[in-house]
Amino acid sequence: MNRTTTPRNPAAADGLVVVDKPAGWTSHDVVGRMRRLAGTRKVGHAGTLDPMATGVLVLGVGRATRLLTYIVGADKDYDATIRLGVSTVTDDAEGEVAAAVGARDVDRVAVEAGVQRLTGRISQVPSAVSAIKVDGRRAYSRVRDGEQVELAARDVTVSRFEVLDVRAVLADVPAGTCPAIDVQVRVTVSSGTYVRALARDLGEMLGTGGHLTSLRRTRVGGFGLDVARSLDELGAEVDENGVLSTRPMADAARAVFPVRELDDAEVRALSYGQSISPSPEPCTTAGLAPDGTLVALLENRRRRGVDGSRPVLVFAPA
Repeated sequence: MNRTTTPRNPAAADGLVVVDKPAGWTSHDVVGRMRRLAGTRKVGHAGTLDPMATGVLVLGVGRATRLLTYIVGADKDYDATIRLGVSTVTDDAEGEVAAAVGARDVDRVAVEAGVQRLTGRISQVPSAVSAIKVDGRRAYSRVRDGEQVELAARDVTVSRFEVLDVRAVLADVPAGTCPAIDVQVRVTVSSGTYVRALARDLGEMLGTGGHLTSLRRTRVGGFGLDVARSLDELGAEVDENGVLSTRPMADAARAVFPVRELDDAEVRALSYGQSISPSPEPCTTAGLAPDGTLVALLENRRRRGVDGSRPVLVFAPA
């Protein structure tokens, strides 16, 4: 992994960059690399990926960081491998083995039945080594300091939990090897769902223990691997002046929100923070100017007895 310090490039245009995060990098590592490539410290990401995980990480540059709050809440797709028969203290392959009872007697029928019980609206206890804050400190930091952390269950939605393959393996454990089962799955989950907690809970349900051995995020909202680029590709794609190419904010907004085409009068009103006529869409809407630029994010609200579409974020002030 090459993390040598390089000079910062000229500032990139406000917009999004979709990265295919490599294994071994934290999301913060990727943000740091992007700050140098984009020539600005104003870079953020829409949803952390663990160092072990790879795949889609959406970054905002400049004013586009204001869109990240909305992208974080989008549903997500993952491809993952769950190992049944071995549990770890972190619920993934990076943690020490907590128990190895094996999964010799578990078949695909049992796996499918367990997966079905974990599909839909479920109550999930996040992993103790998650980034959730407990009294101002990350849970994983407290665990590393030897504290016992118990997190509250939360309601999440697993709209797809598909078993792609089930195969027997011999897992390496401190005592030697253990007969285990690797289950390849594809899931679609709501924001706040922990896939490694799904692995843990499936293992507990089957009486075998379980943990995640691989995780690849393939989609965040409207952004998939088809538009993601590796860090090396991004570094090679800067123009002759060293300027990184970003996805324009209007294009990014189209991938996340319904779009409302505005006329010049509506653009002027919104740029002053005024309301315009209600939008037909009941959810947050992206308002685009006649030239295609993103003007504001709009929400229908009633004020003083009058319905209107009001700006919640303005990108083109007067």
